[in-house]
Amino acid sequence: MHTLSNSQVSLIYILSDSIGETGEMVAKAALSQFDEGNIRIRRKPYLKSAEQIELALKEAAQTKSAILYTLVRPDLKMVLETKAKALGLVHVDIMGPVVNALSSISDLSPRNEPGLIRKIDDAYFAKIEAIEFAVKFDDGKEPRGLLQADIVITGVSRASKTPLCMYLAHQGVKAANVPLVKEVAPPPELFLVPPHKVIGLMIKPSLLYEIRRERLKAMGLQPSTSYANMERIIEELEYGQGIMRKIGCPIIDVTNKATEETAAKVMEIYRKGVNN
Repeated sequence: MHTLSNSQVSLIYILSDSIGETGEMVAKAALSQFDEGNIRIRRKPYLKSAEQIELALKEAAQTKSAILYTLVRPDLKMVLETKAKALGLVHVDIMGPVVNALSSISDLSPRNEPGLIRKIDDAYFAKIEAIEFAVKFDDGKEPRGLLQADIVITGVSRASKTPLCMYLAHQGVKAANVPLVKEVAPPPELFLVPPHKVIGLMIKPSLLYEIRRERLKAMGLQPSTSYANMERIIEELEYGQGIMRKIGCPIIDVTNKATEETAAKVMEIYRKGVNN
């Protein structure tokens, strides 16, 4: 490995029209190849004008510095490269060569918009948070969490509440669900959620009957229990509909609907409620 002199502190300036995180990661990776040396990293993020870039370069020129930049705007890149060359500063374009390579093999044009990777990351973490939320507040667990939800799904057992919540979670929507069981009063929090945020699911008794029978078979249980009794199913659905009417929430019939179709309807209802 090469050894850098400790006699003078040198600086790596990270210039970016976004947060500058990518440039800093590259700088740290490069620095790890050296045994020692007084090299420090100084980040200059969110550069939006030629004046800001010129000020950063003049500052860098006061000491022994190298410039790493991740500017995506062509006009700002030109300013940086011209000024850095005039000041005799070592400057390295981190993003440009890779963007140019991708353009040449794809015949696509770059968007040249700062901060896109952070927007992607934010969406990803929002999705993960929503999935964790759906798991935590599935099947009526921790009712106090209902007031934190973007959407609350309610309905009788096997009305596709959980699959719907998980699908919504993958769209970044925090969805909780509450089962409606005739012998168990719904949690008080369910009636405190704004009605437009609550969606009731209904399903035809004959289809629910078949779904429950198959569920019992899969569990190795006799399909003759009250859980898959038609009279009992009708009573449950009537009870569930009564609760939904008391809440004043929209009701969706999910009979023979794909989860994606139901989710689209849920989001349509939710957005209308928010905008009203």
